[in-house]
Amino acid sequence: MSRRLTALVAALLLLFTLPAEHASAIGDLPRALTFGGAQRTYVLHVPAGLDHPNGLVLNLHGGSQTGFKQAAETNYDAVADQHGWIVAYPDGIDLSWADGRGASSPDRQGVDDVGFLSALIGRLTHEYGIAPGRVFVTGMSAGGFMATRLACERADLVTAIAPVSSTLGVDVPCNPSKPVAVLAVHGTADSVVPYNGGRMVGRGGASTVVAARTMVDRWLAFDRCPPAVRTPIAGGKRLSANGCAAGTDVVFVTIDRWGHAWPTRPAAPFDATQASAQFFAAHGG
Repeated sequence: MSRRLTALVAALLLLFTLPAEHASAIGDLPRALTFGGAQRTYVLHVPAGLDHPNGLVLNLHGGSQTGFKQAAETNYDAVADQHGWIVAYPDGIDLSWADGRGASSPDRQGVDDVGFLSALIGRLTHEYGIAPGRVFVTGMSAGGFMATRLACERADLVTAIAPVSSTLGVDVPCNPSKPVAVLAVHGTADSVVPYNGGRMVGRGGASTVVAARTMVDRWLAFDRCPPAVRTPIAGGKRLSANGCAAGTDVVFVTIDRWGHAWPTRPAAPFDATQASAQFFAAHGG
């Protein structure tokens, strides 16, 4: 049996075993990719009638979540339809990611999630004819940590990232091979990933992370940005540096008194779905 047929059969089997409420809630078929000797799954949204997508977004779920759940919570299909993008919602092993902090099961097992996501990008950009420079990654919590790690290690594949409620493990190296545009979003009342850094406990155990501003400062340095400008916004503040190297920008949105959740209106004064989509569109989308 060919590898392509094997993947198709696996995806169909996954569909038939999927709870009915999930299959109907999203409307997109689950798919599979064999990587590292394991079958990895993801949900792919392709806007109806779209023949030539002009971008790919990877949207990574948080710990204890799934790709289906991330699709529902972020409503990213809607902005993908507006911009002509396809969106992949991959599933992490044991509902988490090997993001480098060492706390998760896939981290302890030595899972190569950077490799998996890179292979997924390669498959989808080839399959849908997406040009280089039009690959974007966002994620919530553990998914945000993973989005940042992917950009740190495979900046050649990623144009812009939008990590939400996440920073970077204190021992995770980050030396991107080229500038990456970054929009980071974090709430000051986040009880899981502390805004000011320090010890956090997620799925799998405890780890130590840098402060949200520390991560942003590193990107400002990596991207050789001019001095950042701070401006107030409804419910928080915005730190932005425009005109960084290679046309990148670095933006940090702080939401006052917001906890550990993906912010969307009307629950929050800031909409991470709309803002990240606008940010991606401004950087090649």
